[in-house]
Order: sequence, then C-alpha cells, then structure tokens
Amino acid sequence: MTALTEVDGILGRRGMSSPIAWSTPGAARGRGALLVAEHRASGREIVRNPHLTDDWAVFAVRSPNLLAAVQAVLGPDVAVENTFLVMKWPHRTFEIPWHQDGIDDRLELRPERSVSAWLAITDATVANGCLEVAPGSQSAGYLPVEKEPANDVGRGRADQAHGFTPDTTIPVPLRAGSAVLMDSRLVHRSGTNTSDGARIGLNVRYTAPDGILRRDPQSPSVVPISGTGW
Repeated sequence: MTALTEVDGILGRRGMSSPIAWSTPGAARGRGALLVAEHRASGREIVRNPHLTDDWAVFAVRSPNLLAAVQAVLGPDVAVENTFLVMKWPHRTFEIPWHQDGIDDRLELRPERSVSAWLAITDATVANGCLEVAPGSQSAGYLPVEKEPANDVGRGRADQAHGFTPDTTIPVPLRAGSAVLMDSRLVHRSGTNTSDGARIGLNVRYTAPDGILRRDPQSPSVVPISGTGW
C-alpha cells in the first residue's frame, strides 16, 4: 500500500493512473449499445448505483485489473461507496462542472483511504465529452463545495468546486473497456457531447474500511468487494 504524501497523494504527482483495462473493448461497446437501446426513448442521463441492481455493473466494479489497481493503493479491504452511470446523448448540452469526487455537501472521504474510478463503456473522446482533469490539483486538498446554477432539464444540480480556476488541464480520452483511477481530491470536469453517438461512462467511489469521514445517512450501505476487514 502506498503511503500518502502531502504534496502528491496516493496516486502520485498527477493524481491519476490511466489506462486500466476493466473489460475488453468489444464487450464494453456491446454493453454500451444495450444501454443506449434501454434508455434512448426516455433520454435518461444519470442512473444512480447500478452496481446494486445490474449484473454488468457488479462485474465492472469487481473487474480483476481495476480491483488490483485499487488494492495497490488502498490495501486488501475495498468497498464500493457509490456509483453513477452517466449517459451523454449526442448534441444535447450537458456539462459536468469542475468538482472533486471525494467531497460534496453530504460526503467527505479520506483522501489516503479512498479513490475514484471512471470507466469508459463507450469510447470517450474530446468530441463526445471525455474527462478533463487538472493534474496535480489534489495537492491543494478539498475545496469549498457549492451547487451549480439551476438547469432546466431535470438532471439536478451538480456539486462543483467553488471558485476553482485551473492552471493546466488535459483531456483524458479512453477507449471503451478502459478506466482512469483518480485521487479523491483531483479536480475534473467533462463537456458536452458534440458527436453523433452516445458517450457512456460509470463513475465509482472506492473506500477502505476507515475511509469515510462524513456520509449522507440516506445513501445505500457500502458494498464490500474484497478483504476480510469489514
């Protein structure tokens, strides 16, 4: 298990590790096609905690390569705290603001005992709204949180890092079946899908047994996926 340093964090100076294979590209794209068929009519954009109900998501969060990467920084005892399936439909305005996965108005995770992952189910490109990160931004610690301005499409108001202005940003395109692992404090965002196909990804928050400082009591219980310390 890697020790946390004040400057870098458990994933090093950039605050991230990528790419990590969680599936074959073909299998991931096949799942993406099924999700598009399932949700196209409703235009649904966010599905909360599919790892509690859907076999494909159960496999995804436990995939051997990804779990090994998580255990390398958190140790053998790992649980899933939360998942979000995010679908960006073609040419529909949907920007996720700068934010940190380990903190919101009801949650705070220990940065040395938690990590987040973003799994590409379809290919994620600059054109279709892949992640954009501010490398090294985790070194500033958790930032104040506020809700983004109200929108009129019914997707809710995302939490954002108040007043954050990045010095440097990089896009993180990923092939379907690949994932990026991120420090819980790494500031990141994603833009609108301007392509002709859907962009689908799964966000996962992983934690060790002592990784939760504050938690929404209405959230589902954490789901241990490895180790005996639970």
